[in-house]
Amino acid sequence: MSDTHAKNTVGLKVGELKVDFQNKLKGIFPSEEIESFFILLSEHWLGYSRFDLAIKSDTVISSEEIKKIEEAIRRLQKEEPIQYIIGSTEFYGLDLKVTPDTLIPRPETEELVDWIIKEHSGCKSVLDIGTGSGCIAISLAKNLPKTQVSAIDISEETLAVAGGNAEDHQADVEFLQLDILQATTLPETYDLIVSNPPYVREMEKKQMKDNVLKYEPATALFVPDHDPLLFYRRIVELSKPALNNQGWLLFEINEYLGEAMLSLLKDSGFENVELREDFRGKHRFIRGQYLKNDTAK
Repeated sequence: MSDTHAKNTVGLKVGELKVDFQNKLKGIFPSEEIESFFILLSEHWLGYSRFDLAIKSDTVISSEEIKKIEEAIRRLQKEEPIQYIIGSTEFYGLDLKVTPDTLIPRPETEELVDWIIKEHSGCKSVLDIGTGSGCIAISLAKNLPKTQVSAIDISEETLAVAGGNAEDHQADVEFLQLDILQATTLPETYDLIVSNPPYVREMEKKQMKDNVLKYEPATALFVPDHDPLLFYRRIVELSKPALNNQGWLLFEINEYLGEAMLSLLKDSGFENVELREDFRGKHRFIRGQYLKNDTAK
């Protein structure tokens, strides 16, 4: 912000700041999304709740606070995700730090966590493969306190973020650095293995917005068109010897690859395979059980 502009905005009221914010982002985002951005920024940087914004529209904002909002506007105009701007996002009731080293957790993944908590609460040990921000592992550790939770990721920077999130929420999770495509074994044996690996095909980029393409880590998103099950196939191979008898394998998947994933799990000897839709009605999750006895295929 220039000195001239800073002088012009000294003494700006909350209501005026909101109008300025909306005008500068109009045409880039829908009005409802702009409203939600302003509320998030106000909560994090001004300490104002949604209710405060409604009753304190005449409150004068300091020049330093205005500078923060102006900087956020500049970043939003470039379509940088709001989660990276404020440095956090909410997932399954937890406030988690996110950085450009981590994928931003999606609401669909909360459904995967919920499925595990509701139907696999008896598991004594869980491994989360490709943990990212740690959202799955930390949510499970907080809601299944009797379960030993471990998580792996290829990126040291990503694991630092996940570890910080676990520490913030006093979640007991063991984090390990491992390249799943190069690994020959998994660290231990587990009752349940869960993964939300890269699954977006390169061909699907044209359907995606710049806020994802320009800012979120490509290695956590994309797989080659000619081998979209690259990570799933490898995780299935590694999971079979690493699952305890009658152990479960759960995935978040590409909505277009449900049938291919059903075939992969069944052909690999998994039983009780179930494909499940997300809240948008898209095939998004799959699970299978591995029986280490004569009934296994």
